[in-house]
Amino acid sequence: MYRLIGLYILLCFCANSWAQRIVWWNVENLFDCQHDSLKEDYEFLPEGDHHWTPGRYWKKLDNLSRTIAAIAGEDTWPMVIGMCEVENDSCLRDLTRRSPLRIAHYAYIHEEGPDIRGVDVAMLYDSLQFRPYGHEAIHIPSAEHGFRPTRDILHVWGLCASLPDTLHLVMVHLPSRAGSGRKGEAHRRIAVETLCHLIDNMHDKYVLLMGDFNAEPNDKIFRNIEKHMISLIPQSRKELRRAQGTYYFRRLWGFLDHILVSQRLHHFTESRATVGRLPFLVTENGTPWRTYQGPVYKGGFSDHLPIWVDLLSK
Repeated sequence: MYRLIGLYILLCFCANSWAQRIVWWNVENLFDCQHDSLKEDYEFLPEGDHHWTPGRYWKKLDNLSRTIAAIAGEDTWPMVIGMCEVENDSCLRDLTRRSPLRIAHYAYIHEEGPDIRGVDVAMLYDSLQFRPYGHEAIHIPSAEHGFRPTRDILHVWGLCASLPDTLHLVMVHLPSRAGSGRKGEAHRRIAVETLCHLIDNMHDKYVLLMGDFNAEPNDKIFRNIEKHMISLIPQSRKELRRAQGTYYFRRLWGFLDHILVSQRLHHFTESRATVGRLPFLVTENGTPWRTYQGPVYKGGFSDHLPIWVDLLSK
C-alpha cells in the first residue's frame, strides 16, 4: 500500500516537470479577527477602525482561493506562492485547510517576525511539485539602527522536478517608501545590504528572488542586487512606456513587485514575468480591486496584482 502511494506521488511529481509556476503576491492585510497582544493589529478587529469581521475575513480567503485557482495552469496548481502582509499561521491554516483552496492540498512555511503590525512574508507550496529541505527567517537589523522592526527575509530551499539541483527561494517585503524621506531610504538600504549578503553567497546556485520591494525597476537599490540577479520585470523605457505594473497609486501604475533569478536559473525560466491582470482582480476603471481604500471597505482582492514565472524543463 505504501509503495503504491509513493509511486503515485512520484508519477505526479514527474508529470508536472514540464512547467512549474512560481507566484508572488502582496495579498493586502491578511489578518485574522483575533487580537495578538504582542502586535498592533487593532485596526483589523471587529471593533477596530476597519471593522474587520469574520464575514469579511472569510470572503477575503475565498477571494485569494479564487485567484490562485485562476492562476493555475491547465494541468497543475502553482508550485509555489510567495505572499506578504500575512498576519500569522492561523490565516495560512484557514486558507489551505478551510477555504476552497483546500482541494489543492497546499502546505505552508511561515515564521513569526518582528514587524510591529504583525504582517509577515510566507510561502505556500504544492508538496507534489516542491519538496522543501529547509528554511530560515533572516533578521534585518532595523532596531539596531534606530528604526522600527521590519519584516524578516524568508529563505526556503528544496527540490523541484524542473531543475537538476536545489532551488533557493528568497522572499522579501522591504520597508515602505511612503513619506519616508532620507531616514526611510537609509532603512531600506540596510534591508538591501542584508539581502545582498545572502544572495552574494549563492551566486552559483539556482536562486529565485521575489517580493514587494517598494521600489520601481530603475531604483538605485537594485544596483547591487542585479550584480548577481537578472530581473524578469520590464526595464527599458520602451518596455515601460505603456501603463502597466502591479500597483496603482495617484493615477500611475508602477512595478513594486519583482521577480529576479540567478544567471544559472535564468536558463530555466521565461524571459519576463507575467502580471496577473485577471478581469475579476480589477475594477471598472482597470485598477486593482482592493479590500480597503483607506478605512473604507471595498470587498475586493488586494491593492497589488500577482506576478508569476514558469520554470521550464530543459
